[in-house]
Amino acid sequence: MLIASQMQPTYARRVYPCFDEPAMKATFNIRIIHDPSYVSLSNMPAIDVSEVKDENGSLWTVTTFNTSLKMSTYLTAFVICDFDYVTRTERGNEIRIWARKEAVKNGYVDYALNITGPIFSFLEDVLNVSYPLPKTDLVALPDFGAGGMENWGLMIFQEASLMNLPSDEFTSRKAMIALIVSHELGHQACDIFSFRFKWFGNLVTMNWWNDLWLNEGLASYFEYLGATFVEPKLSLDKIFYAHVVQPILREDSEIIRSLSESEDKIKESFSVMSLFDNITYSKGASITWMLSGFLTEKLFFRALTSYLKEFSFSNANQDDLWTHIQMVVDAQDEVQLPASIKQIMDSWTCQNGFPVLTLNLTTGTIRQEQFFNKKNGKSSDSYNNTWIIPISWMRNGSSQPLKWLDKSSKVFPEMQVSESEYDWILLNVNLSGYYRVNYDQLNLKRLARLLENDPKAIPAVSRFQLIDDVFALTDFGYVPIETALELTKYLAKEDELFIWNVVLLNLIPENLESTLKNYEVYPLLKKYLLKRMLPIYHYYAGFIHQNVDALEDDYFAQVYLEKLFATACWLGLQDCLDLSSELYAKWMDNPEYKIPFLIRKTVCCYGVEVGSDKEWNFAWKMYNHTDSIEEDEDILLYAMSCANEPWLLYRYLQYGLSDTLFSSNCTSAIISHVATKDIGHHIAWEFVTENWPLLSQAYRQELLHDVLKVMGRFVKTDVQIQELQVFYNATLEEDEREAITLLLESAKLENIERRKLLIKVASWLEKNVD
Repeated sequence: MLIASQMQPTYARRVYPCFDEPAMKATFNIRIIHDPSYVSLSNMPAIDVSEVKDENGSLWTVTTFNTSLKMSTYLTAFVICDFDYVTRTERGNEIRIWARKEAVKNGYVDYALNITGPIFSFLEDVLNVSYPLPKTDLVALPDFGAGGMENWGLMIFQEASLMNLPSDEFTSRKAMIALIVSHELGHQACDIFSFRFKWFGNLVTMNWWNDLWLNEGLASYFEYLGATFVEPKLSLDKIFYAHVVQPILREDSEIIRSLSESEDKIKESFSVMSLFDNITYSKGASITWMLSGFLTEKLFFRALTSYLKEFSFSNANQDDLWTHIQMVVDAQDEVQLPASIKQIMDSWTCQNGFPVLTLNLTTGTIRQEQFFNKKNGKSSDSYNNTWIIPISWMRNGSSQPLKWLDKSSKVFPEMQVSESEYDWILLNVNLSGYYRVNYDQLNLKRLARLLENDPKAIPAVSRFQLIDDVFALTDFGYVPIETALELTKYLAKEDELFIWNVVLLNLIPENLESTLKNYEVYPLLKKYLLKRMLPIYHYYAGFIHQNVDALEDDYFAQVYLEKLFATACWLGLQDCLDLSSELYAKWMDNPEYKIPFLIRKTVCCYGVEVGSDKEWNFAWKMYNHTDSIEEDEDILLYAMSCANEPWLLYRYLQYGLSDTLFSSNCTSAIISHVATKDIGHHIAWEFVTENWPLLSQAYRQELLHDVLKVMGRFVKTDVQIQELQVFYNATLEEDEREAITLLLESAKLENIERRKLLIKVASWLEKNVD
């Protein structure tokens, strides 16, 4: 048995009577009566433990906690558990990490304990404050809906966010723990101010949830600073752009809400829970990063500290923060801004989306507009669609002074270029601003040539951004696909995995692999890409063969190598298929052998694919192994769908029907996995239609929806649509039929569009395959 609380945003009112609003703060006296064999924890240290008998004469323990500091209701917390803990003291603050007894005994939380103190100290030093609580507890829960929760003095986490095996030296596992711990400690650091200065920590001093981004965005920003402080092997800028800025730019172009909305609008249009999204966290962090960049980190931190002291014991909102940063800016003369901080920052926080800048090199003109899908029509006209934009730039490899674009278009004479093909310009260097860049054809040609001759002349993060921008511009109808493909010619010289990852995600989206194989584009893609992939593939295959432990500090190898190897095998690279067979055979000979986790999914899939029923049966046996861990089970569940023999896939689907062999969510996953494979989608569809009475009893809606999403990728003709429609008419209720028909129609249109695009890609590849 275990009890743990999660009060954010509005659940404290379910636990005790209160005015459950972030701006209303109080001190709390908490007392918990519990079974004597359990320990109880709360925000403050326990000050008294006594015993009491109930009416049946049973003995209970009463734990009374010290009065809390003044705080919001949503930060009150308690845990009742039979866990053990490890502890250390950092600058007088006792830090304890609690977890299941065997996890503590086996050292699974030692790493988290070793980094928590140093991250605390780092944040105290950066923000120039000290932590007011005498203790901090971090608790690892076997089941918890969020990654972590920052209750003041009692933080709770999913086990996976706080534990790793002592033998696991790989940076990627440690990095994840460091990032999550650092994020929650960023809140604790901010909570320091809620006591001493009542700041934005945990939003305790915000009037309401509409400024949640200040809390979560700043914590997400500090999360990366803290994690790279304790894990210096991580490259701060690369990891921040790959994990935060690039994914949110993709998402933000489709979303219709700004970072900071009015209270009234939220109450009308959104639930408070819906504000805990990527806009709040990742866009908030990206905007903070940009602000810190153009102010300089030194001025930014100085402004934060001064703001906290000024607002001691009062409420504040984002305007108060802008006013305070302005005071610091006005008191110095190094950094000159084109407008007030409020005008600059409101343009980013109070309107939807973000801008795209278009540069004309002949005239030196830059114009801005909201980045929107031109294929779908007009952008929303919410705020004039003008941002005040800091433009970092370089010319021919040399960094230039920061420029500002504060109107819809402006001429920068210094950005006009000469006739020389070696004269080039790059904007938004290292993705320091939250926007995309669209270059004219002249500059793009020069940049493509530069990449082929000397890719390192462009910083790695800027190469990543250049490719991501141009593919996004293609998707949204700004530039033709051929323009994006021109920038891939140089890839044989690209040795950065995080750049390869963004290329492969754009050229071979994971959900379209089997669709692409059906078209004439596949053999061309195979020739074109494999030639360019070989250098980086062989570099990493060497480590896999000889010394995989040498990659323990290579974070991006641990995160992205799987995609590179999976693509190489998918493109039929013999070396990759042989390597998969060899490592899989090693595992079959000795089940104690560990396939390198960096490419385990690929090896298992292609080990089964190029093998026979013997390989498949081994995967089945290992899946049913009693001590296999969940991650391995997921890999094997996927790998068994990679079989090349139709009868094996059919048998696998039949196994999926058995409740004794699989839980219901596994059955759904099996059907979806099989349906995405080259030979599998017909088999899966036949299976679903044949067994519909059985399947519909168990799952109905969600299963059909999953399978339809997959099947929809293959719908190209009216005949295929009719075939599916006949099945739906026979099996679905009328209201379901309508929804599904719409889904089918949009899938068909999408497929027609994709077909047109693939014809263009194939035609370009034909001209450019050597």
